[in-house]
Amino acid sequence: MTIRLGETAPDFKVASTSGEISLHEWAGDSWVFFFSHPADFTPVCTTEMGRTAQLAEEFAKRNVKPLGLSTDT
Repeated sequence: MTIRLGETAPDFKVASTSGEISLHEWAGDSWVFFFSHPADFTPVCTTEMGRTAQLAEEFAKRNVKPLGLSTDT
């Protein structure tokens, strides 16, 4: 399935570090910056996840919620 910028992603439920979320309910009327990485704790993944957390206020100012996914548990 291909999802393009501006399209609505399918809804899903997932266990997160903030508890279980349903994508559409969690997103509300915000944009979502959804990114994924193939492994935890690699230099690039750690840097991108950390930088995203540092920019949390900037994302909030723009009504954007970041959601990072790792394929590791």
